[in-house]
Amino acid sequence: MEEGMGESTTRVCPSNLRYEQQPQHTAGTIKKIRLENFMCHENFEMEFVNAVNFVLGQNGSGKSAILTALCVAFGSRAKKTDRANHLKDLIKKGCSNAVIHVEIQNEGEDAFKPEIYGDVIIVERRISVSANSIILKDHQGKRVGHRIADLREMVEHFNIDVDNPCVIMSQDKSREFLHSGNDKDKFKFFYKATLLQQVNDLLENISKEIGVAHGIVKDLEGSIKPVEKELKELQDKIKAMEHIEQMSVDIQKLKKKLAWSWVYDVDKNLQAQSAKIDKLKNRIPACQAKIDQQLNDIERLKEGISEKKDVIAIMMEEYTQLNQIIADQNQPLSLARKEALELEHDCNSKTSKVQKMLQRLKKLEQEVQDLHEQHVKNTQAEKSDLEEKLKGLQHEVHAAELDWGRLKEEETKLMNNINLQNEEIKTIVYKIQDHENNCNEISKQIRDYEQKQGNKNLLDAKKWAATVEHAIGGLLNSFIVTDHKDFLLLKQLAKEANYRNLQIIIYDFSIPRLKIPQHMLPETNHPSTLSLLQSENDTVINVLVDLGNVERQVLVKDYDTGKVVAFNQKPRNLKEIYTADGKKMFCRGGVETTLPLKGKGPGRLCSSFEDHIKDLRSKASDEQNAANEGKSRKRQAEIKLRELESNLTSVKRHCENVGRSLSSKKLALEEAMHQHAAENSSIPSSSVEELDVEITEFKKKLEEEQILLEALRQRKDEASGKAKDLKVKFDKLRGSAEDKFTAIEKAGSQCRKIESELESAEQGKAHYENLMENKVLPAIKKAEEEYQELTKMREEYAKKASIICPEYEINDCDSLEGCDMKTPDQISAELKELNQKVEHECRRHSEPIADLRMLYEKKQRKIMKRQKVYKALRQKLDACQRALEIRGKKFKSNATRLKQQLSWKFNDHLRKKGISGLIKVNYEEKTLSIEVQMPQDASNRAVRDTRGLSGGERSFSTLCFALALHEMSESPFRAMDEFDVFMFYMLNSESGFGLQDAVSRKISLETLVDFCVAQGSQWLFITPHDTSTVKPGPKVKKMQMLAPRS
Repeated sequence: MEEGMGESTTRVCPSNLRYEQQPQHTAGTIKKIRLENFMCHENFEMEFVNAVNFVLGQNGSGKSAILTALCVAFGSRAKKTDRANHLKDLIKKGCSNAVIHVEIQNEGEDAFKPEIYGDVIIVERRISVSANSIILKDHQGKRVGHRIADLREMVEHFNIDVDNPCVIMSQDKSREFLHSGNDKDKFKFFYKATLLQQVNDLLENISKEIGVAHGIVKDLEGSIKPVEKELKELQDKIKAMEHIEQMSVDIQKLKKKLAWSWVYDVDKNLQAQSAKIDKLKNRIPACQAKIDQQLNDIERLKEGISEKKDVIAIMMEEYTQLNQIIADQNQPLSLARKEALELEHDCNSKTSKVQKMLQRLKKLEQEVQDLHEQHVKNTQAEKSDLEEKLKGLQHEVHAAELDWGRLKEEETKLMNNINLQNEEIKTIVYKIQDHENNCNEISKQIRDYEQKQGNKNLLDAKKWAATVEHAIGGLLNSFIVTDHKDFLLLKQLAKEANYRNLQIIIYDFSIPRLKIPQHMLPETNHPSTLSLLQSENDTVINVLVDLGNVERQVLVKDYDTGKVVAFNQKPRNLKEIYTADGKKMFCRGGVETTLPLKGKGPGRLCSSFEDHIKDLRSKASDEQNAANEGKSRKRQAEIKLRELESNLTSVKRHCENVGRSLSSKKLALEEAMHQHAAENSSIPSSSVEELDVEITEFKKKLEEEQILLEALRQRKDEASGKAKDLKVKFDKLRGSAEDKFTAIEKAGSQCRKIESELESAEQGKAHYENLMENKVLPAIKKAEEEYQELTKMREEYAKKASIICPEYEINDCDSLEGCDMKTPDQISAELKELNQKVEHECRRHSEPIADLRMLYEKKQRKIMKRQKVYKALRQKLDACQRALEIRGKKFKSNATRLKQQLSWKFNDHLRKKGISGLIKVNYEEKTLSIEVQMPQDASNRAVRDTRGLSGGERSFSTLCFALALHEMSESPFRAMDEFDVFMFYMLNSESGFGLQDAVSRKISLETLVDFCVAQGSQWLFITPHDTSTVKPGPKVKKMQMLAPRS
């Protein structure tokens, strides 16, 4: 056959001229194909140009065999060609082998290994009945490669995917895609053409493989569980055997320890008795020193009390004066605040009035504009078509300005709403933080009260708990010791713990609970602090009586009752009054003093915190609910904010479009006005002049109102500044009063502390004198007699212990920790228990420990090796899973961009015929739908279903869809078999093949050729239909196949 039978005339069209100067990208294009004994061809050869090639011929002439040969040459299997099940079935009948010879251009930047192949790559596929082979040759015909991997490397380099319908579209694929109106079939074509199907299949296969691998690794990890169990059992046995050995050694050591423990026990008693004697002897000079010290302290404290009372009286007078000044300053501050609020209200009223005047001014200006428009409208009836055009332009400009102004106002409103929404979110966040902080603080208080729940020093009436705690004061935090040595030891421990403010009281623990005579108690029916206290320890009650005077502290229910008892009745032996509502009252030297108590809530003396803890938990729950409600409001506010931002973006985009339209309309209006300037110079009627005068007067009034408004704002600022200054001064005075009150309270506390110290000093003096006569001297005599008895006992025990073992062997038994601190009875019990354990363990375990250790090490090495291998496998599988998830996200993102790109390109091609359209791709339902919006005609029809279009329109829209897909895929060449079958089918399926359908067919063909030339790659079209409307040229080649033989 001849390569081309058509005329070689130049096709002159705008597209040819437009793309004539573009560079030729020849790498990967088909230069020539030669077939021998392939399908219906015995010896066939055809050359192609690098642009558009049309292969024409009747059915049965062997056109489709060219595409089948290209697919086979580039590695496709026989089944994928839809022409045969095996490659040997493609050999021509009566022949034993076939040859496919394809020459590929290899020039330009994208050339594949040009130093090896040169400017042409020859792919030769030989097919026989028994085998087939692939040979790659260079431009001189020299053999370079013969493996399928070599062919695949070249195909991947040039991006030649013969299975992609956008690269090679066979007859079956053309009919299936172009004739089908099913959205799912279109989606399959799109999914395969964009290679999304291939990527999705790869990702799914990888996910399945990873799941299978995870299951295998899990089974492998489970297989070592029995071995791990055996290993643990061996380890337990080894530990038990080692424990038996250690217990046997401990038994021998305990026997020796027990022998000398009786001696050491007596030694401890001797040391304790000797220390006791020394301690008692040391108390004689210490007691005398304490008595002298107490005398000096009594004199010093009496002088301090007198000085403190004078200071408190002066400070109380200053505090009263400060309170009077604060009361005097409160009234001017209230007046200043009231004036500022009134001025702010006047300012707001004046602002509202100015706004109304501005609206009235705009309305008057609008009336003037309306009169002008009415004047123009009345005079245009007698003028030319130019005036009508001017009127229309003015209306359009006015409408565009109104629209633009409305959009600007809407944009400003949305911006304000977004700012308000952001402020609301910030406020909600602050409230959430406050509620959460409150909840944490309440939870901390609950924990503190729960820790205090176990306090043993409880009250009879829990309602007085806080009041009694304030009455006892600092004594509640004190430590009580029996002598000065313990005092020094506890002080040293506190210093090591970095606790500097430790209060320590020395008191004799042997003194029974003090019984106070009735005449020494306050003469009142109200309870005292002592009557409400309970304690199992008599020393605690004695210290509170001696040092705290709790028997002289009276408790009353409220301030009025306390005032009557403390200042009116003044019963004997009364020291202080404490009220349940938080007041402290006392009378010293004729001065009546009332002080508030700090702190609230149940104290450490409360017998039950359950009610208060229950209230705190309720408050914590309310705070948590408020925080959760705030979080819910925050989420709703954020959703609303995103909606406002989305609306703002849409409004801005619309505003930009309207602004551009307004500018173009204004230019057109100015041009028309220049042409009609002479005719448009008439003056409006007298009513317009009256409105202008009214507008001028209204503007003057508006300026006057604005001046008044500015004056009101200035006065409002001055009043606000004055109120602020007064508030600062008032706060400063109030802070001074609070500081003064704190100083008074501190001075009172110091005075009470000095009084308490004075009483303590007097009681201490009497205590130490009594201690010297009644306890210290008799105790020393008794201790010396007990020491002599213990010395004789020690000699007897040492003689018996030496018979069992020498004493020096006891020093080798230091491994038994804690035995030195135990009594002989405890060591005997421990020895008996160890013997029983050894007997029991020996009955349980009979295997040698060496064999157990050897077996354990062997199993441990084996299992650790397998665990290391399984861990490495698990880490690799996790890395593969993470990589698969990342690629899945990228796949979804690329799929979204591809469907957007397809819709854009489809619409671009439709615009060439004045049509607009949209492609909707739904990946979940796997559908692809096409919507076409036809140009508006008299009926203003809008076609949503392509089946409702005419044959030409439907063929053009389908062509645009195909071109959009082709434009999204990359390949050096593309081939379509019977590409125009949908045109011929659609046009002839209508009522007739008229002139309009022929024109539509011509437009579609020209659009196709222009796109192919502009796209720049090589195109091969095979068709049996007439293509006379397409003229051959430098970039368009038409080749006619011979008619088939009968």
